[in-house]
Amino acid sequence: MKRILQSLSSSLLGLCAVVTAGCFLEAPDFSGKSCESVADCPQPYTCVAARPGAGRTCEVLNAPGVSDPNTGPVPTWCQDIQPILAANCVSSCHGADSSGSNGRSDFRLDMYEMDGGVAGAKLMAPRIHARTVVFRTMPPPGNPEPTEEQRVLIDRWAAGGAPFCADDSAPDGGP
Repeated sequence: MKRILQSLSSSLLGLCAVVTAGCFLEAPDFSGKSCESVADCPQPYTCVAARPGAGRTCEVLNAPGVSDPNTGPVPTWCQDIQPILAANCVSSCHGADSSGSNGRSDFRLDMYEMDGGVAGAKLMAPRIHARTVVFRTMPPPGNPEPTEEQRVLIDRWAAGGAPFCADDSAPDGGP
């Protein structure tokens, strides 16, 4: 019986290799290509800082069969993202009190723009996206986490260029 199963398994693996060999389509791979904004990457790629030491690169962030997070209106900092970050990131880590962030005081997520050499959420959008949506390492365990719907909003906001407000008013650097 064991030999029959091994033989059957080998046959199926060989059949799968033959079938899948005919299914590959040649297409350019943009993964890892340097980019400055989402516009630099073709669909289904998006421009993010996800590779350590590589700066911003084009990456596919959706698996096949997953809906494209870049459809629909782009969420804004004022209406959608600031409340999520305030509830999950700002209280003792990435706001005025950074005591829970292992000494990281070079950015604040309660601000949109850079202020006094401290980066705000706009500049940190690729990192927010990578850490919250792609790798899911933020917030750290034991802290309040955004819902899946909120993670989708962050994904769409970062991919859409991290816009400030729907009315295009100029940001003041504050919350």
